[in-house]
Amino acid sequence: MTGRNRALVPVLLALTLFAAAGSLLLGTVDISVARLLAALTGHGDKVARVILFDLRLPRTLLGLAVGAVLGLAGAALQGYLRNPLAEPSVLGTSNAASLGAVAALYFGIAELHPLALPVLSILSALGSLLALAFLAGRSESPLTLILAGVAVGTLATAGVSLALNLSPNPFAAMEITTWLLGSLENRSFEHLLIALPCVLVGAILLLWDGRALDALTLGEDGARTLGVNLSATRLRLLLGAAIGVGGAVAVSGAIGFVGLIVPHIVRPFTDRSPSAILLPSAIGGAALLTCADLTVRMIDTHNELKLGVVTACLGIPVFLVHLLRERRVW
Repeated sequence: MTGRNRALVPVLLALTLFAAAGSLLLGTVDISVARLLAALTGHGDKVARVILFDLRLPRTLLGLAVGAVLGLAGAALQGYLRNPLAEPSVLGTSNAASLGAVAALYFGIAELHPLALPVLSILSALGSLLALAFLAGRSESPLTLILAGVAVGTLATAGVSLALNLSPNPFAAMEITTWLLGSLENRSFEHLLIALPCVLVGAILLLWDGRALDALTLGEDGARTLGVNLSATRLRLLLGAAIGVGGAVAVSGAIGFVGLIVPHIVRPFTDRSPSAILLPSAIGGAALLTCADLTVRMIDTHNELKLGVVTACLGIPVFLVHLLRERRVW
């Protein structure tokens, strides 16, 4: 590990802690550091405790967890597919998870129990994994996986569009649209308990094959020569993306581009090997999404700006920069 690599992780951790502290302190009602510490130790006033434990702490922890797994999944997929524009949606995982959540809203299942929507979203993400495995077959080619992911994602998007088109009333369509825009608003510790196990399992699986991703930079034949089991690597990668991203999307809604933005930001500060980008991308993703969520809370609008809109706006410059570099304009 180079000196730059060693310095990157502490810097990102400091940025993440700074973002998390800002998320706890700032909002419609600002809380001083003294009030925050008192509330955390159980000695603060009731208002501060309600704001902290019912509103801001679960929202902050969810932002960190969701951002981390989205950033990590993007870095792992870019390494495996050897495509700098890859992100979780390239496998159709995010789209499938969204379809499960939309189905819960459309058929009224979400009203039966608070856990119904996230559980159906996670199951839908795992179902997309089966469809992906069926379409890709035994092929170990990343191109085959990309094409299968496009097919699964397109099918899921068509299902979401159909639900919007056939919504029984404008209020149902508005509820679906609002969820699709992505947000961490009004989330509780219950949502955190749903997402966190999925995020942890997904992160472990995605971090497992760092050396295999490095070997794949030599091509599939070169990786096999170095003893990499490509089938097992692909299976772990798909499971990690489906479980981690599915659990994240289940509670946050559709939040895109985090997995695209973060690896591009951290890559220049590493030796550019796929394994060196994984952990920094996870930490950077946590910091980025927490900062983005803090931004939407601080912007004074009639309705709170949705998180997915902000991350989409951040993702556009990354696409443009990459396009210009490919055309050798820069």
